Amino acid sequence: MYGGTQDNNTLGGPSRTISDNGIKNEDWIFTVGGDGFKTVVDPKDPNIIYSQPQYGFLVRYDKKSGEFTGVQPQPEKDEILKWNWNSPVIISPHDNKTLYFAANKLFKSTNRGDSWTKISEDMTRNIDRNKLKVMGKVWPPEAVAKNQSTSVYGNIVSLDESPLEKGVLYVGTDDGLIQVSKDDGNSWTKNSTFTSIPETTYVSDITASIHNENVVYATFDNRKNGDFKPYIIMSKDMGTSWTSISGNLPDNLPVHSIVQDHLDKDLLFIGTEFGVYFTKDNGKNWIKFSNGLPTISIREIEIQKRENDLALASFGRGFYILDNYSPIREVSKDLLEKDAHIFKVKDALMYIEDRSKGRNSLGKSYYRADNPDFGVSITYYLKDGYETLKSKRLKEDKDKKENYDYPSFEQLEKEDIEESPYLLFTFKDMSGNVVRRLKKSISKGINRFTWDLRYADTAPLTTNSTSEKYSGMPILPGDYTVELHKVHNGEVTELVKPVKFTAKTLDNRSLPAENNNDLVDMQKNAFEIRRVLIGADKYLDEASSQLNVLHNTIINYANSDLKSLKEIKNTEDKIYEIKKILNGNSTLQKRSSAFVPGLNDRLGNLLYSFWYSSSAPTKTQLETIAIIKDEFKNIEKEMTKVDNSIEMITNELQSKNSPWLPGRVPKLK
Repeated sequence: MYGGTQDNNTLGGPSRTISDNGIKNEDWIFTVGGDGFKTVVDPKDPNIIYSQPQYGFLVRYDKKSGEFTGVQPQPEKDEILKWNWNSPVIISPHDNKTLYFAANKLFKSTNRGDSWTKISEDMTRNIDRNKLKVMGKVWPPEAVAKNQSTSVYGNIVSLDESPLEKGVLYVGTDDGLIQVSKDDGNSWTKNSTFTSIPETTYVSDITASIHNENVVYATFDNRKNGDFKPYIIMSKDMGTSWTSISGNLPDNLPVHSIVQDHLDKDLLFIGTEFGVYFTKDNGKNWIKFSNGLPTISIREIEIQKRENDLALASFGRGFYILDNYSPIREVSKDLLEKDAHIFKVKDALMYIEDRSKGRNSLGKSYYRADNPDFGVSITYYLKDGYETLKSKRLKEDKDKKENYDYPSFEQLEKEDIEESPYLLFTFKDMSGNVVRRLKKSISKGINRFTWDLRYADTAPLTTNSTSEKYSGMPILPGDYTVELHKVHNGEVTELVKPVKFTAKTLDNRSLPAENNNDLVDMQKNAFEIRRVLIGADKYLDEASSQLNVLHNTIINYANSDLKSLKEIKNTEDKIYEIKKILNGNSTLQKRSSAFVPGLNDRLGNLLYSFWYSSSAPTKTQLETIAIIKDEFKNIEKEMTKVDNSIEMITNELQSKNSPWLPGRVPKLK
């Protein structure tokens, strides 16, 4: 995205990177110096960028070479051109080499700015600003800062061409005129008055509809006259007549920009002095975006049509992007009456995040913006919050001002043992196999989360483990579904039937796997090995704890047979030998001596070798898997012997009515 920053150049930078370190300062480039303003990018060649500092000094920047060429139209002999501080420039939607650029007159170029043709004379009211009253009077030239940091008055400030009718042009001026040409500037129709809008009000934006060649939208900003009302008008006849579509907007909301959705003709977005609003009914009702966006001045709005992203330029607070706003299109009264809904899922892009650009050693003062979450984003709607028995009672009690009914103990008991309801999202492949389940808390309204496109980890979970925090191997590219259930007190209720989506690879690899199935088979083998090795470690730790309990029970319980102590020691020695195969010789390790790597060492190296790669399996990786599998066969046999020994000693003690032992149901004699 590209945009201007005050006193800090015109900039361009990515909305996301493949780096796990996010978006950093060095990812951005300068396209021209000075104050930064309107930027347009060639839609067919993104290396050609048109940028400008103040007063319309337009440059054509070549991103590939880093060169820029000044292409501002120049005045003829004895001609005066009045450029706005932020002069409007557009690329024709009908020809990427054609530019329109405006001072107080409109210029056209058909060769990317190498030469210009003037297609209008002065389009303004030609008002002498020095005769305008400020704070009730005309001020003398000696007034403090009267002519400092002030735009020249009387110029074009907004500009657009119909994307449906070539040569249908709209311009708006800083002194309140809208002029329309239907013949590429050969003739113009002037509009000077608009119902309910004060004359000479600044025309902050003009947008020609991309759905109807006759429709055009315009916004006005009258703050300089102490008027903060929102002014948005619409024409259905190419600017011949206009009607207000300000709808239910608050009275103190100056409007700076307007855009129309490329798929839904009635979906409009506006940038205002106090945030972003949208309408789904062409201006009858407006809704404010308030989640994640501070209440700030939004000067420019653009839609990235391929991604359905809404890009915003704020005054002084940076750029903001709403990723994939397309669920807004689906929202309707009928949808909001449903118990739950999963919106259409955007295709997910699969890649391995680049870990080579980290700057963690530079400390917190080094700025980096977060990338959007990696994976597939699921946007869903819940009509209700599914209250618990206790929350329902508290809500009912809150409404009772008198005659409070103390709940029965039976009611309180039901509240105590009730399981809190939660949501369960289930992802499946097209064969119906479950690839991941994610648990989410219940929150009414529209919500969004992102799945990282990986299977669940094969490591054992604890009582505090949550499913979304533990990810294993990546899924294969392809089609998948997601469905939604509610779980309450063990009862599973379907809320939304499966919704299909696609996971695609970025294809940015020099050595991609020729057969993804080979890679996945290797990964599955590795994670299966991980599952059993972690399980083996956990089992041996638990067995050692059991042996310790058995040892203490034999010592402290009078009826026990002390001969069992020998069996315990033999079993402990067996566990030590197994752990040596799993984790290496601890005696050598703690003395910094070389040792035969344990199976977990081999596994760790194996996982690291492919965790951040999607290339084909190497021969070394496959050989490592074979070595671990072969050695683990003996470990399985030895662990069975350990298990048999513990079982034998436990049965012996239990037969003599020993104190309770782990894993046993206590019985009366």
